[in-house]
Amino acid sequence: MKLLKTLLVLFITMQVSAQQGGMWIPSLLEGMNEDEMTSLGSKLTAQDIYDVNNSSLKDAIGHFNGGCTTEIISDKGLILTNHHCGFGQIQSHSSLENDYLKDGFWAMNLDEELPNEGLFVEFIVSIEDVTERVFSGVTDGMSEREKQSIIDRNSNSVQQQTKTEAWQNTKIKAFYKGNQYFLFVTERFEDIRLVGAPPSSIGKFGSDTDNWVFPRHTGDFSMFRIYADENNHPAKYSKSNKPYKPKHYLPVSLDGIEEGDFTLVFGFPGRTNEYLPAVAIEHITKEFNPSNIAIREAALKVIDANMKTSDAVRIKYASKQARIANAWKKWIGENQGIEKSNAVANRKAFEAKYTQALKTKGLEAKYGNILPEFDKLYKDFADINIKRRNFIEVFLVTNELMQMTFRAFQMEMATNANTQNFEQAKATLINRLKGIHKNYDVGVDKDVYKAVMPLYTNAVDASIYENTAFTNLESALKLLEGSPKEVIKRLNKDAAYKYAKPLMQAFADKIDAQFQQKNAPITALQKQYMKALMEALPDARYFPDANSTLRVTYGQVKGYSPRDAVYYQPVSYLDGIMEKYIAGDYEFDVPAKLRDLYIAKDFGQYADANGKVPVCFIGTNHTTGGNSGSPAIDAEGNLIGLNFDRVWEGTMSDMNYDPEICRNIMVDLRYVLFIIDKYAGATHLIDEMKLVHPKKK
Repeated sequence: MKLLKTLLVLFITMQVSAQQGGMWIPSLLEGMNEDEMTSLGSKLTAQDIYDVNNSSLKDAIGHFNGGCTTEIISDKGLILTNHHCGFGQIQSHSSLENDYLKDGFWAMNLDEELPNEGLFVEFIVSIEDVTERVFSGVTDGMSEREKQSIIDRNSNSVQQQTKTEAWQNTKIKAFYKGNQYFLFVTERFEDIRLVGAPPSSIGKFGSDTDNWVFPRHTGDFSMFRIYADENNHPAKYSKSNKPYKPKHYLPVSLDGIEEGDFTLVFGFPGRTNEYLPAVAIEHITKEFNPSNIAIREAALKVIDANMKTSDAVRIKYASKQARIANAWKKWIGENQGIEKSNAVANRKAFEAKYTQALKTKGLEAKYGNILPEFDKLYKDFADINIKRRNFIEVFLVTNELMQMTFRAFQMEMATNANTQNFEQAKATLINRLKGIHKNYDVGVDKDVYKAVMPLYTNAVDASIYENTAFTNLESALKLLEGSPKEVIKRLNKDAAYKYAKPLMQAFADKIDAQFQQKNAPITALQKQYMKALMEALPDARYFPDANSTLRVTYGQVKGYSPRDAVYYQPVSYLDGIMEKYIAGDYEFDVPAKLRDLYIAKDFGQYADANGKVPVCFIGTNHTTGGNSGSPAIDAEGNLIGLNFDRVWEGTMSDMNYDPEICRNIMVDLRYVLFIIDKYAGATHLIDEMKLVHPKKK
């Protein structure tokens, strides 16, 4: 353990030349990372970014509802995130009478701001390395289960011993595949109110066609406000709560960007797997992804057709369609990027270098089995991994009738295990059913079923839709009336449940069980491989994979060449929106007021030196899901952009970051301000921000 600790410190602190890529822990930036940022143009110190005792950039960065990132942009708790991150909340407040998805929403005073049940923003108070305490008592001779048992017990003990305020929480997260552990002290705010959102024709401009591609022209932003109690502490929603007074908020630069400028993206990236062996990358891109792409493609074909013909369906399915389409297109780009960058061959070349290093350092006996064992394990794992994910795609992602039956199946299993679980499991199921039926169309769902189910099983029976209680909320809830015995009996007579139960039982008893059994040794081997890499190649660069914790990634504004004879400039403009404009098109329509502003060249203070309004720009920052809504920060700590996407050719950065083609896409803050001010007329929000001119000093 002491050797591992030494290696971790070594690759965190050693000095190297500036590189692009990496998701770095903000509490460990001094030394190597700080020097790299400086060489890229940053004027920020590590302490400017992360400081426990004084306000710093990290105090303005929040985890938005556990899946996106947000940042505070005023001293009154005003926050900014992506339109797609706030989409569910915008949708929940929308109706045919008040279609905020179509028309946008702007609260012109605090009283008009809309509360959102269940929405939260969480901030990091402090980060502490607790590896030694977590590994206390763990020995190499123990089984993985024994090791994990001690790790879990130690982690609980560390959390219990950590002194926090009454409104704070703690969590411990594993890094470097379980070779290092950090303790996070957090504060979660739960009174978050919707302040503003542009219409989808701005916030989702380009929709599926432009998703994951550049040049992009999407004003992907929405605005909320954090409220706190009289002591400025987190509190549940109350009319008496006041706007939160933050420790730090981000000034907004009006000077914009140009190619070569330093960019820092600060946020909560969800998940990456940068240290997979070549055999794993081959399995994912050649076997795993294609089968899931096919299922989502079949569902999207049905949903898209129905959304185009009905406003009611469009409102109901807008959020679901976006969620399904996002990963579908990402996987396609990921496969193409892996092939284009020759990632598998490059990873095999790296593995040959690693194997030689094992021999040179006398580590062959200790770690020489790892790569051959990976080959063996993945060969045995591939089929069950695909089958399990296909089930999830059909029963939990694309088809809502199957999702309802699966949630009911979970209730039955919990009740069979212990009848005392019934009431809690029933309450959970009722909430699930109400959530689904809030935006449910039985006709659309039936067509989705007919499209996706043949891709999972030959046992397809669409008549279940005419003979089930689940397609109507009232009849579905009646299924759940009575004693546990009565409910289970009634449930098993329902046509849809009878159809789905054998498939769900097979999943629980065989598919998922086999997956867990075969995945466990791969996970354990990946942890050992991470440790082996550090010992065999200690001079290589290692950053921890994303795990939904606060990270810093730095780079520069930079164009790129995705293919021969093509080069993308790093900035897109309002001119491009007008070039793409198609009247009445659900992806490329442009609001009349925005067209009028463009014709009149009424751009206010938001145009660049050439008199054009920048919309989006790209950089070399290493981002992933979870970085949506992350601030793009300039060399002096000012907000210049809002991260929301990656280029299609670079989505493979989750497994293989390549600085030549991996680019993140950001909304230029000047476009955000332009829409708020000139389009929406919400000048009170502009007045609330601190606008600066850092380049005119």
